[in-house]
Amino acid sequence: MKVWIDQDLCTGDGLCEETAPDVFAMLDDGLAYVTDGDRILSDPGGPEGLAPVSDAQLESVIESAEECPGECIFIEV
Repeated sequence: MKVWIDQDLCTGDGLCEETAPDVFAMLDDGLAYVTDGDRILSDPGGPEGLAPVSDAQLESVIESAEECPGECIFIEV
């Protein structure tokens, strides 16, 4: 499974980072981004913007997508 964020839809609430801090990060621009280890991925929807999700992170990433007020978190299987 992989996940990405559409920053055009992000409301900057930070719920995703609270729920899955190993996968999401809030930057100085007030928007959420996905991470792959220490790298912040900033190509929404493109191959460089898809972050892999480990089995251990699966539930928290799905919860983040369901709870996101901006509905900007996309999961690809």
